[in-house]
Amino acid sequence: MKIRLLEYILLFSVVLFGLSLASNACAADVSKKVAVCADCHGKAGASTELDVPIIGGYSVGFLVNNMKAYKDKERNCPETKYRAGSKKGKKTDMCEMVKGFSDADMKEVAEYFSKQKFVRAKQKFDPELAKKGKDVHDMSCEKCHSEGGTLAKDDAGMPAGQWMPYLKQAFEEFNSGKRPVAKKMKAKLDDLNQADIDALINYYGSFK
Repeated sequence: MKIRLLEYILLFSVVLFGLSLASNACAADVSKKVAVCADCHGKAGASTELDVPIIGGYSVGFLVNNMKAYKDKERNCPETKYRAGSKKGKKTDMCEMVKGFSDADMKEVAEYFSKQKFVRAKQKFDPELAKKGKDVHDMSCEKCHSEGGTLAKDDAGMPAGQWMPYLKQAFEEFNSGKRPVAKKMKAKLDDLNQADIDALINYYGSFK
């Protein structure tokens, strides 16, 4: 009886050890993917590059949807360069970055960045335009980007505090059809002129 009990204990220990190794390997694999993302998006997703979005603190759903859009090439993948790391200066793009990601990979990476703090960009903005932009936001954007575009749980991104050059690029991609946009948002965008968009960008850039 004691021998049989010892066998069970040894078997259980082996199983636990195997699970621990698998868990550690998985964590290391996710860390590698996160590190590659951080080479452009910054540590914990707090980008310091004006044309690279801050992604720390975004929702899992929003991040996964965007990665899938890149992987399926539903979203434009402009050429860029690694901003840090061993490949600094080398050319790449988002389609290239996520092409090897499985659904599980995307979810794990998204979960990591969703747990980070959204660090708002420190940048100059036009106070008068920002004031006009608030009115535009309240009229056209607040329903989906609630509380001024500050909530991750909207699953619509957080434009408040995002880099203004990146926001400008995003609006251009939406309007040119290079980036997928929901029908409701498309209808709202079609009603805005360039002055409205400039005001919105300054409003979002005013968040500190």
